[in-house]
Amino acid sequence: MNPVVIIPTFVSMRRSRTAGSVVAVYDHTTSLNQQGELARCLSSLINVRGMGQIVVLVASEPGIEDRALAKVRGIAAKFPSLPIAVMGAPELELVQQRFEQLGLGRLAREVGLTGYSAIRNFGLVISNIFGFDAAVFLDDDAVVEDEFFLQKAVYGLGKLTRKGVPILAKTGYYFNARGTYYSQSQNRWYNRFWQQGKSFNEWIERAMRGPRLSRSNHVCGGCMALHKEAFRRVSFDPWIPRGEDLDYMLNLRMYGSDIWFDNKWHMRHLPPEGASEGDRFRQDIYRWMYENRKMEFGRTQIDLLQVKPASLEPYPGPFLESGIDNRVRITALLRSLGRPDHAAYRRAAKAVHGEALAYAQRNCAKYFEFQYVWPELMTRVEGDAILSEALVQSVSMRPAAGNSVSARTQGVSVPASDEAGVDPGATSEIRLNLGDSE
Repeated sequence: MNPVVIIPTFVSMRRSRTAGSVVAVYDHTTSLNQQGELARCLSSLINVRGMGQIVVLVASEPGIEDRALAKVRGIAAKFPSLPIAVMGAPELELVQQRFEQLGLGRLAREVGLTGYSAIRNFGLVISNIFGFDAAVFLDDDAVVEDEFFLQKAVYGLGKLTRKGVPILAKTGYYFNARGTYYSQSQNRWYNRFWQQGKSFNEWIERAMRGPRLSRSNHVCGGCMALHKEAFRRVSFDPWIPRGEDLDYMLNLRMYGSDIWFDNKWHMRHLPPEGASEGDRFRQDIYRWMYENRKMEFGRTQIDLLQVKPASLEPYPGPFLESGIDNRVRITALLRSLGRPDHAAYRRAAKAVHGEALAYAQRNCAKYFEFQYVWPELMTRVEGDAILSEALVQSVSMRPAAGNSVSARTQGVSVPASDEAGVDPGATSEIRLNLGDSE
């Protein structure tokens, strides 16, 4: 296979900030004057066997796009042995212009650099433009310690199970700083109605005892591989505030597919200190309120498969059941008494039957409308010579910090296909001249 590794990175004026849009709040960002985690991630990929193209997507707040790109390209230039293409706002604008030329209109909310899902969709569009047959997502705060990471990523991908079921999407898992894959969520009195960590631990304990590949109820977005037959058909949901990886699994199920868990594929997750836990829980409130409303709406559509909470036990089924609004509100109030960040938890509790509910009701149908467009969009841009030419030229013309760009980072390299797996050999450079638009 010829997979592309996609690494989103988020740059801000400050290490953490509060955004106006509910989908533009991230667990962590890298400030312009800090090194961040990306260099550590890229360094860990040097010894990965068969490493082909890496695409780093740079998201930043308005007004600092150029400085954010220069910062990230400076980091990428320190790794000349890795074929890295850094893409940001200029490349996104080329994609949006091409959408308009193809009669698709501008899809700024759906494919963009604001919000976890829109960024992932941008990565999938890039994968399709350049003809990669698999997209492997990795977080910028991940460390890869297994030299066979990429080979394990594509293990079984595109193949059939013994029952003839195609494996089109996979997830692995991560070890945290303590060296365990179990959730460290505390089983305390204030979590009585919100046993998310306990439910997850029950699920992963079963999954780790099972066969190497099993149907998954969980998705680790920083260790996720999608076959082109999945990402050309199903997009990420741009309206979910966070948890877009697990949401993608639910989307796949509604559209007749599934995601598989590989208990031999993993990385280490070493995130920096992020936003306050109260604000993060507020994002979770938006997430689960929206997810429940969206699933309810999906069950009214005759062309979608029914996904019931009972089929997702022990996790995340309990968080997709009716009554989630009361449970999450009570939990926020209890945590405001038993946890630090009291004011943020009280704001979170207030949001449940106010802005979070309104957001869910207002947006729950929009993803399904976008899904009518997505397969046609992907068909039109697949292997688009004009667009790929413009993107390569855009990446090539923008120098890294210090006006030094490695030859390996000046274009997009498409790895040669290898039926036996990842080809660790040479790659062929695609270098196209910028052509006129149609």
